[in-house]
Amino acid sequence: MRWLWYFIIYSFCGFLLEVAFARAIHHPKRDRKCLLLLPLCPVYGLGACLILWLVPMVRSPLWVALAGGLAATGAELLMGAFYRFVLGVEFWDYAGMPGSLGGLVCPVFSACWTVLGLVLVYAVHPLVQTFTALLPAWLGPPTLILLAADALVSSVALRRTGTTEVLRWYAPDRKQRHMEYNDG
Repeated sequence: MRWLWYFIIYSFCGFLLEVAFARAIHHPKRDRKCLLLLPLCPVYGLGACLILWLVPMVRSPLWVALAGGLAATGAELLMGAFYRFVLGVEFWDYAGMPGSLGGLVCPVFSACWTVLGLVLVYAVHPLVQTFTALLPAWLGPPTLILLAADALVSSVALRRTGTTEVLRWYAPDRKQRHMEYNDG
């Protein structure tokens, strides 16, 4: 169950990072969650888990940085393709960035993931390991069920509407934005 906790914790950290980034650059879309109920960005959870899986194979910081950057970029490419081609939505688009690959990945953000991978491995993950060791085993199965149910419902909603706005069920002007989207 530890990998489930890692996935959830790093998906939540990714959500917080995305919200902070959106506010820092004054982006109009300030809510960055990718699920209907849970405030998570699964691409970060997947990327972090891939990095952590690779670490035992590449021990030096240089190799951790390179493998981490490639793993996180790979996760971003896979999740971006899944969102675009399977669910019909886009949570990010790097099309205007230099070196972009289909708007799904780009060198600038790959460099960011490389640095974040180092921070993850050497600063954040030791704390997360300590915290997750304290979680009771019985908490894992219901958490997995909640995560799977939210992912399924979110996927159906995204696929059906073709817009990430459907995830903002709590927004006061959601109905109006949904009507504008369907009219336009």
